[in-house]
Amino acid sequence: MIPIRSLVVFSKLTVHSPIIEPKRVKAVYVITKKDGTEESNELIYSYDAVYFDKKNNNDLNLASMMVAQVALNYGLFFEQVIFDGLYDEIDKRFLSDMMENTSREILTNKFFVKNEFLKPPFDAIEPKKMERYTAAQITFTNTQFSGMAIQKDNAQPHLSKYAILSSGGKDSLLTYGLIKEFAEPHPVYINESGRHWFTAINAYEHFKENEPNTVKPWCNSDRIFNWMVRQMPFIKENFQNIRADIYPIRLWTVAVFLFGVLPVVRKRNIGNILIGNEYDTTVKGNYKGITHYNGLFDQSKYFDNYFTRYYHKKGWNCYQYSILRSLSELLILKVLVKRYPLLQQHQVSCHAAHEENGRMLPCGNCEKCRRIIGMLTAWRESPKRCGYTDVQINKGLTTLEQLSVKQIGPDASQLYHLLLLKNKLKANEHTLKLAKEHSEITMLRFDNERSLMSDLPNHIRKPLFAILVEYSDGLAQLTERKWHTFTDINKKMDAPYFLKEKNERNQ
Repeated sequence: MIPIRSLVVFSKLTVHSPIIEPKRVKAVYVITKKDGTEESNELIYSYDAVYFDKKNNNDLNLASMMVAQVALNYGLFFEQVIFDGLYDEIDKRFLSDMMENTSREILTNKFFVKNEFLKPPFDAIEPKKMERYTAAQITFTNTQFSGMAIQKDNAQPHLSKYAILSSGGKDSLLTYGLIKEFAEPHPVYINESGRHWFTAINAYEHFKENEPNTVKPWCNSDRIFNWMVRQMPFIKENFQNIRADIYPIRLWTVAVFLFGVLPVVRKRNIGNILIGNEYDTTVKGNYKGITHYNGLFDQSKYFDNYFTRYYHKKGWNCYQYSILRSLSELLILKVLVKRYPLLQQHQVSCHAAHEENGRMLPCGNCEKCRRIIGMLTAWRESPKRCGYTDVQINKGLTTLEQLSVKQIGPDASQLYHLLLLKNKLKANEHTLKLAKEHSEITMLRFDNERSLMSDLPNHIRKPLFAILVEYSDGLAQLTERKWHTFTDINKKMDAPYFLKEKNERNQ
């Protein structure tokens, strides 16, 4: 085994020369190698409307934070990271904290576990509990905006407005459908430069025609991520040809998109930022004494709560959260397909989607596809609605009789239980071993870790759960490691919000 600090393979990463235009923000990323040679690239966010004023110091500050996010993935690999821009102490604390958290997450979830992208001997890093995992010294400079001060805002955003980080997945589609019933949704589709955009195209085209608040920023972060990986001597050169459900290195990804949403939020005076994450994305783990979040920190409630605190410290006073944390993946798809079938038909939950006759279609072969086929079939709904063919559906169900799905145990067990109960799978050694009833999976679940009513602002609770209770099989509370049912959701409504805040405004 080799020590953790063997991963420090570069001298310096510099994020500098931010340029702010009315519809665009960009900055230069420079890698300085230990032999003194340099490689550079440009990170860009662009918009189809005016969101920035380069004479506004707070816009310069937000732009500086936007272009810094990609760099938070690389604190393990550089001796020094330099952020050249306009930052206050709140921003510096944010960037330092999140780089340290990401360093620990990447170590525990990319290097201490099997990762087929790694070359020897970097696939044998010695686990060691450390006081600080980030190797880089973090330096903040301000060569372009000297003398410019950041004024703390005292924004009064509208709590009836909701920005939704959107894609073609079931989570964001359901989030939009729910919000549309009682408030003003603003779907934000971050158009990546890579193939990830394929999953969003069907939904975006529908929203562009039917939802006037839809916005589509463009970002080339995917190119920067791939460029960075190509510089790393411990990643296999053919990494782009390796089929895997993980990225080679990066784990700080959602924030890159979120900061692309923030100019829209600030300009439109939006009070809520929603990310579609379900019950099982808040996970704590421990590897040989090193605590971590199983590589899911940016999908967890801790991520949302940290960002909410940051927004309030900055005086933006908006809230970030998921309205789906009490729902399993199975229940999310049930509500979506039963209540919003016209939205569900635009769902693409496949990272190998391809285009046919101007529409993106799922591959029908991957684990994610067979999971979606299985869940829709369990609810007696046709997977053909969102693009699967009869051949793909039959193949997906046949494969489920031989291979499992990537869900936590109770979720997979309940799925197999429902499929066997409805005679959609053959009973064999594999399916009978997996199938076991876990009725809480199709209930609204609450516990003291993953799903607390206090993580939701008060203004969203009643209208949200008035809809969700119609589709759940009951309510469940986790107490002493056992699920206990209860009947009155209203008893939970008065739980104090986790953030001690002023009276809620502009409802």
